[in-house]
Amino acid sequence: MPEPVEPPEALDNSTADDGANGPKRRGRARRTSTVGRVVLISTLALALVTGLGIVYFYRHLNGNLTVLDTDSQLSNRPDKARAAGPQEPLNILVMGSDDRDASGNNIDNQELGSNDRSDTTILMHLSADRERAYGVSIPRDSIVDRPGCKDEDGEQVPGGTDVMWNEAFALGGPGCTQQQFEQLTGVFVDHIVVVDFAGFEDMVDAINGVPVCIPEDIVDPAHGINIPAGTREIEGREALNYVRARYTLGDGSDISRITRQQAFIAAMAKKVISKDTLARVDRLVSFLNAATQSLTVDEDLENVVKIAKIGVSFRDIGLDKIQFLTVPNAYFPEESDFWGRVYWKDSATRLWEQIANDEPLAKTFTGDAISAGSVPGQGNQKKPKTPEQIAAAAERAEQDGLCA
Repeated sequence: MPEPVEPPEALDNSTADDGANGPKRRGRARRTSTVGRVVLISTLALALVTGLGIVYFYRHLNGNLTVLDTDSQLSNRPDKARAAGPQEPLNILVMGSDDRDASGNNIDNQELGSNDRSDTTILMHLSADRERAYGVSIPRDSIVDRPGCKDEDGEQVPGGTDVMWNEAFALGGPGCTQQQFEQLTGVFVDHIVVVDFAGFEDMVDAINGVPVCIPEDIVDPAHGINIPAGTREIEGREALNYVRARYTLGDGSDISRITRQQAFIAAMAKKVISKDTLARVDRLVSFLNAATQSLTVDEDLENVVKIAKIGVSFRDIGLDKIQFLTVPNAYFPEESDFWGRVYWKDSATRLWEQIANDEPLAKTFTGDAISAGSVPGQGNQKKPKTPEQIAAAAERAEQDGLCA
């Protein structure tokens, strides 16, 4: 990133003369020399303007970011993994945030706490050797024992027993969600990123939509959602409604919504790094502007250069090795007080241990993972071969609101 360049002082030609102190006169230059000089001056001027533009845009993007210090909200933190590799493993806790006061936003009809909610929590793990990356989703309907924490004002937030996962965000913001995650998983979080869903809409528009396959019409008059079935690129409010819709698509569960979100994020990542975006300066600039306006990050990610370095790591890993999965879970039985909610299976403990130790995840966890290089409904995923596999893929597609 070039350093800021101070503009030169304006030249005052009012006192210039042809005397000894004035510029020396030369004979008429040959045309080729004049042309060469014009090209050189034009090139230098263009480089200067471009450099100033880059510096301005860099400052502009940094100014878009909202920076949050969560250190004071955290306690009893787990140890950070020390794995062999050219770099350190990275764990980034990503949260999607909604303002429930905005029109049509309160899709899940929640009333608890502040107006801000987080229906999406994903841990992004990059291995130390930068050969693999995992995005592990946590259902917002998970019933957990929430540890105590401090809110953003330093006030103590008491813990809770058998409460929903996303209560932590509502009561204490991203810092309390980070504290909850670290205490329940034993995984050290290096960075947090909060994505404002209102800005997410602009990010999708900036790259001219994201391709998805919608197997059935999505009709939810209560929230103004009406998305016809089909395979196409969706954008704007339609894209936002697609990733947030719940009761009117698939089996109506948070788990099927998570699967759609994973597929959409994978498709979006694929398009962002495609030539269609990288080769279009207007789209790239619009995307970066929309993305930074939508992000709240920790102090260690306070400028776009640091964020870009992480982005390069994802690019170097390759789309096929970026996998999205969900923490192993199951629904509570119907006779339970928590019917409709989910609990983490015992195998979740092993999953978090492998993440904490920067180990490749077992196929038990990645068997149904969505790859950023093989997105459902785009004709590039591995095809099921046996009748049993075909039937299973069709059933999952129907449940999750995706195409097989």
